[in-house]
Amino acid sequence: MEHPVIIKIPAERSRLQKQAATRSDFAEIRDMFSEMHNRYMVYKPSPYYLVAKRAMDVAISMTFIILVMSWLFPIVFLLIKLTSRGPVFFIQKRTGYKGVEFDCYKFRTMYVNDEADTRQATYNDKRITPVGKFLRLSHIDETAQFFNVLLGDMSIIGPRPHMLYHTRYYASHIPYYNLRHEAQPGLTGMAQVKGYIGEINVERELRKRIQWDIYYLKNRSIWLDLNILFSTAWQVVRKIFGAVVKPKD
Repeated sequence: MEHPVIIKIPAERSRLQKQAATRSDFAEIRDMFSEMHNRYMVYKPSPYYLVAKRAMDVAISMTFIILVMSWLFPIVFLLIKLTSRGPVFFIQKRTGYKGVEFDCYKFRTMYVNDEADTRQATYNDKRITPVGKFLRLSHIDETAQFFNVLLGDMSIIGPRPHMLYHTRYYASHIPYYNLRHEAQPGLTGMAQVKGYIGEINVERELRKRIQWDIYYLKNRSIWLDLNILFSTAWQVVRKIFGAVVKPKD
């Protein structure tokens, strides 16, 4: 029977071999442990928090649908139908919890076009209808997502869901991007109350958004959710009345 051979490597030689490891090797190990740390921190929300959060989502979405959408929907329906051709709702596949795709609802704000699923709307985008400009400014277009919240596809508070095309692109360029999918996407989130709203112009801005999304995942609580909720409501009021919300680091 053969026995394993134990080879003793002199301490000096062992030290030199360790020093010979490439910078990329160390970077890979560092990133691996960093990601493990991030995953551990992100994956452990309290079960009591999850129950309370879902209860809050259902209560707020049902209240909004009954008290607001009951009269708002007919008005928006007529405004959209009278000013442009096409459906009232714009339904688009977005990336949700754990990376699962879902149908995200919005009131249509653009003329029907072939780039809706790949090209993000920009400031003074010619595809946006006159009524659509107001709907986007007031965020009324996104009130249709309260149905997504009620169905369980989204939450009131969480990282904003991205288009599938953008998810694939961002995941290949931004480290830890997919960690943001460890929570249900939300109507509003930490990045939005920090001023990162609308089109993405530079990579630095995108990285900041992702950093705030991951910050939320590590620190989420009902109190933080309520803070984000009221901050968002205040920002919407300021925006409607012409205030400018600037990004903050």
